[in-house]
Amino acid sequence: MPSVLPDGEPMPEDGALPPDALRGAGERPLGFYLHVPYCATRCGYCDFNTYTATELRGSGGALASRDNYAATLEEEVRLARKVLGDDPRPVRTVFVGGGTPTLLPAADLVRMLGAVREEFGLADDCEVTTEANPESVDPAYLSELREGGFNRVSFGMQSARPHVLKILDRTHTPGRPEACVAEARAAGFDHVNLDLIYGTPGESDADWQASLDAAIGAGPDHVSAYALIVEEGTQLARRIRRGEVPMTDDDVHADRYLMTETALSGAGYSWYEVSNWATSDAGRCLHNELYWRGADWWGAGPGAHSHVGGVRWWNVKHPGAYAQALGDGRSPGAGREVLSSEDRRVERILLELRLVEGCELSLLKPAGLVAAEQAVRGGLLEAGAYAQGRAVLTLRGRLLADAVVRDLVD
Repeated sequence: MPSVLPDGEPMPEDGALPPDALRGAGERPLGFYLHVPYCATRCGYCDFNTYTATELRGSGGALASRDNYAATLEEEVRLARKVLGDDPRPVRTVFVGGGTPTLLPAADLVRMLGAVREEFGLADDCEVTTEANPESVDPAYLSELREGGFNRVSFGMQSARPHVLKILDRTHTPGRPEACVAEARAAGFDHVNLDLIYGTPGESDADWQASLDAAIGAGPDHVSAYALIVEEGTQLARRIRRGEVPMTDDDVHADRYLMTETALSGAGYSWYEVSNWATSDAGRCLHNELYWRGADWWGAGPGAHSHVGGVRWWNVKHPGAYAQALGDGRSPGAGREVLSSEDRRVERILLELRLVEGCELSLLKPAGLVAAEQAVRGGLLEAGAYAQGRAVLTLRGRLLADAVVRDLVD
């Protein structure tokens, strides 16, 4: 969850949505994102809405301790049931993210999932994921999660090289994420993801290849690989500004992405979103696909974002303010926006173009159609898909996805 909240109109105290928000809801899947805002230490590149114990100590208010967090989040799940009324949809995906969710006892994560199950019901094939820090789980913890209904786990690996992990302020031991994959398999998880980051200052091509080789060798059915973005206000940004570490340029990012595609495709992984690869359709992260396809999801927790039927809202950031609002019987929402039809058209292009299926050309205006034709000639969009009425990125187009999108939304 980003640390900076957008502007917007005030959120009603009861969290009520406009009447049109649930129109046609039965045709859209519903997911839940459950945000756990705690971390043992703050990574130098992280700009998410997370808090260490030191940062919370003395800040006042509830939730300075993690002990009562699950009970507080349950209150927002119950609020969601009131707001969504008699919406009959069972929940299709639950994703517990952070922060480091696995700093909480496994029983707390199972309890949070249980609140969603009790209030809404879970689809028979519900995907239930938690993110995990490799050093914060062990076989017993993973077994408890699996027995409690979790069926997918995502480990933050980032790199296999110690000096790269040090630059990122990651505290896990190299080799531990790969061991976690084996432990998750032994616990009964069919779907396991490893997250990687490329373009860290001081990382060489050999370093990145070693990380790819280690991730592939661990045998997850899903790998995510993201270019490092240096966010203002982070410790890493300050170190770069002081000249302590170099900034990685876009050409290096492009080279690393091509290395990623070569290594993963050669090992049997297929891209289905610009930064995500899976060994099968079943291995794809369905929860993230809800985001990319503009479905409905409720984000519970401090700073969490939600979207239902073209209404987007976001919660207050601080855990204390979040708990206070719920304790007072108020929505923790800090603000919201109602998307116009044009907003939704643009967002569909922005998000769907990142997927292997691409987006429909019918979403494009005349200027966008001209740009799409030019992108086909320039090798950025697949000619075959274009002939069938869709805009689908080529490998070269994936390298320039942001620029392609800017042209198509005109």
